[in-house]
Amino acid sequence: MRLPEELTLPDGMIPAETTDPPVTPRDAATVVLLRDGPTGPEAFLQRRVRGMPFAGGMTAFPGGGVDPRDEEASIAWNGPEPEHWARRLGCGTDLARALVCAAVRETFEEAGVLLAGESPGHVVTDTARYDAERHALVSKELSLAEMLRSHGLVLRADLLVPWSNWVTPELEPRRYDTRFFVTTVPEGQRADARTGEAAEAYWRTPEDALADWRAGHNGLLPPTWVTLSELAEHDDVAGALRAERSIDKVVPKIVRQDGAWRVVLP
Repeated sequence: MRLPEELTLPDGMIPAETTDPPVTPRDAATVVLLRDGPTGPEAFLQRRVRGMPFAGGMTAFPGGGVDPRDEEASIAWNGPEPEHWARRLGCGTDLARALVCAAVRETFEEAGVLLAGESPGHVVTDTARYDAERHALVSKELSLAEMLRSHGLVLRADLLVPWSNWVTPELEPRRYDTRFFVTTVPEGQRADARTGEAAEAYWRTPEDALADWRAGHNGLLPPTWVTLSELAEHDDVAGALRAERSIDKVVPKIVRQDGAWRVVLP
């Protein structure tokens, strides 16, 4: 896919002096929450708080870096085993487990959506009862495994679908090796904006989100722009979740062109 000429990086994102060798990317997980709307699938988007060290002011999906405790193997798990995820995500088993756990944890921390239940076939409907745990996860006073264990909850890995793998370009001072997942909001739950990392949060069809970007109403980084463009090809959420995708690592390059920083896809 070719990126549009208008998709440039904000001034100040690329420092005057870059590190040599490049910064080693940190493993991360991003989750695209989907729901069916009147005109097609809608995605949950958050406009990040300006001034944040990474992608401040940009519109993105919930997600964040892997916590070392996301690798805890004692977690109750339903769905494809970590070995399966390792093959799909192109990494080791421990990292695959951590990425899935990070996806579940970050979705709960940033959007209040919890992909877990009291049994393998169950998903919680009332997440308000876990508000204290949500705050403790954000402050890192609690790990996801500890939270699930204390409440007898099972992580629902089967509700996540791998979508893509993006690596931050080498010129950037903060780099992430991010696996993107898609899922739906479980029945009875609602995504919210109760996170200190988002100035606002809302649902948009991919087409409307891209139209907002063209009109200058939001800022999108290339992985978000591409993901929205890919999702716009599907008529409903079920179709997006059934999509057969090859998870190849995408490592874009940044070039200076016509006075602006542009991203070039391999």
